[in-house]
Amino acid sequence: MGEWERMVQAIVEEVDECIKNRNDEALTLSALARKLGYSEFYISRKFREISGIYFRDYLRHRTLAFALKEVRDTSRSLLEIALDYGFSSHEAFSRSFKEAYGITPSNYRNNPVPVVLRTIIKPFDCYLVSIGGTSMENTENDVKVYFVTIPAHKYLHIRNYESVGYWDFWQKQSQVPGQDCETICGLLDSIKGKLDDMGGADANSGSGQIMAYINEPEGRICNWGIPLAESYGVRLPADYCGQIPEQMQIMDVPEGEYIVFEHGPFDYQTQNCNVEQKIENAMKDFDYAASGYCLDTTQGRVFYFYHDPERFWKFVRPVKKL
Repeated sequence: MGEWERMVQAIVEEVDECIKNRNDEALTLSALARKLGYSEFYISRKFREISGIYFRDYLRHRTLAFALKEVRDTSRSLLEIALDYGFSSHEAFSRSFKEAYGITPSNYRNNPVPVVLRTIIKPFDCYLVSIGGTSMENTENDVKVYFVTIPAHKYLHIRNYESVGYWDFWQKQSQVPGQDCETICGLLDSIKGKLDDMGGADANSGSGQIMAYINEPEGRICNWGIPLAESYGVRLPADYCGQIPEQMQIMDVPEGEYIVFEHGPFDYQTQNCNVEQKIENAMKDFDYAASGYCLDTTQGRVFYFYHDPERFWKFVRPVKKL
């Protein structure tokens, strides 16, 4: 990873912290320039070169993404929200909001339809740049294995029957109009009521977004010997009745038993490959016969995959009793 990829990652993380803490004074290019020791012009150029977006545009859209969730989830007045997020007036906030999302804040509050939010930039996502990890640095955590019963829920997602892995999935989806990573993650981030949402505003499991593999006859035969379609989406309550984005589909997932292979927090930059190998080995070596369970390969069963380095990495696989 290059110096400036690290620098841009530090910048976008600081942007989120400043927005959350309402620290407007630090949310300027001049403040960043002073802190990092580079000129405003140079930082702006490198930010756009690495992220593909001007810093001022990223900051505006990221601020609006935070403000939108307050419009959606709280009863605070729109003027309070506008002033808290640096807008000079209700009118200025409403103009920017409508320009970004095609709907006014008041109309959105009454009918929170899915919109594309600006998710946090990840300039060194090792999967999206097709390097599969960074090193084999060891971790101290072992893989925990346990069984759970997951209640009935819905799974809102896009799926691909031919992709092989996360990077290939998004490469193929980018060829489908409206199904590129940025658009899908932005839409999913705006969906209210996600079961796995830990309050994050990120494009990972912290904001309720997960990969999953669906047992479908049209899917690619995986190394477990069953046909799986790769997918990306969010789990929702069984009674969810909100609007479904036109490029997505939703399915009912019945209550079922699952086995979980879970590794605790780890350093994404240095330990990703090692953690992946540990989980793969644990799944390969697990003695299902001794446990009284076997994998449930019934059509339509879903295998969930959570990758959130600050909390865990885990595979959740459907099982049934022998």
